[in-house]
Amino acid sequence: MHLYTIDTGYFKLDGGAMFGVVPKVLWSKTNPCDDRNLCPWAMRSLLVENGDKLILIDNGIGDKQDDKFLKHYYLHGDVNLRSSLKKYGFFPEDITDVFLTHLHFDHCGGSVVWNKKRSLYEMTFKNARYWSNASHWEWAVNPNNREKASFLKENILPIQESGHLNFVQDTNDIFPDFSALLVNGHTESQMIPHIRHKGKTIVFAADLLPSTGHIPLPYVMGYDTRPLVTLSEKEKFLNNAVDNDYIIFLQHDNYHECCTLKKDSDRVVLDRTFNLSDIL
Repeated sequence: MHLYTIDTGYFKLDGGAMFGVVPKVLWSKTNPCDDRNLCPWAMRSLLVENGDKLILIDNGIGDKQDDKFLKHYYLHGDVNLRSSLKKYGFFPEDITDVFLTHLHFDHCGGSVVWNKKRSLYEMTFKNARYWSNASHWEWAVNPNNREKASFLKENILPIQESGHLNFVQDTNDIFPDFSALLVNGHTESQMIPHIRHKGKTIVFAADLLPSTGHIPLPYVMGYDTRPLVTLSEKEKFLNNAVDNDYIIFLQHDNYHECCTLKKDSDRVVLDRTFNLSDIL
């Protein structure tokens, strides 16, 4: 097995929205903002090469949205999905499986592209099976008013219409050495991949733990639909991460790619940060 960090680009979101009820004077210590209260965030994906499988976990915001939509998110940086794949000698047609933690636009927007004439949508990964789960799919295609702006039909429906959609049936046995934890605080049935590699467990934290700045328990995103559920799920996850020495792969952290955690008295705190390539 080989693991590759895939940087799909960077964007900005309101710091208050990202940290919920936590005051700016606290969250700005780890995530400084600009004069508009915007903090920079990564959209980091993970590529898993395992035998004849080439599995891409999430794929960023994509580039098919119009300028009116994209200007709200201040896309920046000189990397994108295709350039990051090419860095390791891969191309979209090489991907065998696209695993979507959930269907918010910044996680699945790269799934679908315009054709050359910009008249039809087509699959970015033409040879891949796309993986969601039935509960989350139903939640996304019939969105509640709170999340409606995050579930964009052009990112989602073409996957099913093209015949590429598959549903995970058993989260304990998705691919060899690849399972997932289901969590419901951020959105219904978000899947958190756990990958076993060289005696370690690498956890793709997605929006359960967006950054090291979100490690303290009360630091819960304002975007979460069930913040008290997130609080409970996160507490259990953080303790498991310490007990099992998880390597946490941070999808949205602008400053750190991976981290480990440790106990400090009765609290779970940051242990160390590093790049995935430094340890594998």
